[in-house]
Amino acid sequence: MSDPETKPLAQQLFTAWQGFHQLPALPDALRLQTRPQGYLAQHALWQACQEPSYGWKIAATSAAGQKHIGVSGPLAGRLLPSRRLAAGDAVSLRGNVMRVMEAEFAFRLGAGASQAKHWSMGEMMACVEAMHLAIEIPNSRYSGFEQVGEACLIADFACAGHVVIGQAISMPWRDKDLSQHAVQVFRGDQAVAEGVGGNVLGDPRVALTWLANELLANGMSLQPGDLVITGTCVVPVVVSEGDAMRASFGDLGDLSVHFTA
Repeated sequence: MSDPETKPLAQQLFTAWQGFHQLPALPDALRLQTRPQGYLAQHALWQACQEPSYGWKIAATSAAGQKHIGVSGPLAGRLLPSRRLAAGDAVSLRGNVMRVMEAEFAFRLGAGASQAKHWSMGEMMACVEAMHLAIEIPNSRYSGFEQVGEACLIADFACAGHVVIGQAISMPWRDKDLSQHAVQVFRGDQAVAEGVGGNVLGDPRVALTWLANELLANGMSLQPGDLVITGTCVVPVVVSEGDAMRASFGDLGDLSVHFTA
């Protein structure tokens, strides 16, 4: 996957990614117009980072989220290990222009995930080895991320930032109706947001299936071992330095993160 027309933007994004800063107003010469161009630029950005990818994120899985960043549908972005966190870790908000956290379901894939086929939800879930809880702290390398358009947002790892990944869920979860599963976010002891799994394209499992087919349509595929965070179950919660935050997934467990300067 390479395209000389998308590399100039990828090079600019790489500098911003490494330096935790944002690009100012994007000149017309760098603006991408199509989703395929966005994925080509994202691939070039990933190559420049010289890191393996441990999985994928799905952005804009609600109508409100899509409207907020001006896109027509969900976006897929690679996740890199340099910005992966464990439960209870602290993360700096330095250079984060979005300054929100999201509570998400995540799936880890096993054998068979790389097949080149159109996936149904049942087929995709048969490839899932484990479910995890996740907190995403998204970020953008554009100062005006609401105005750059979906192709440029895709190029920027679909607004990927830091991600907290919990341990695999040990209790039986496959028979749960994730679309109705309640999720809350707490700042200290105060509940500040609540939602359900259905806020993620109707069901996090639907979102995972969308991702598998989106990647295939753009010359890529999921791989065994990939971990996919499926989108926020709550309206993104604004965070500040010093906040101690906790995402509660009821009987599936909790996940926490602390924010620093």
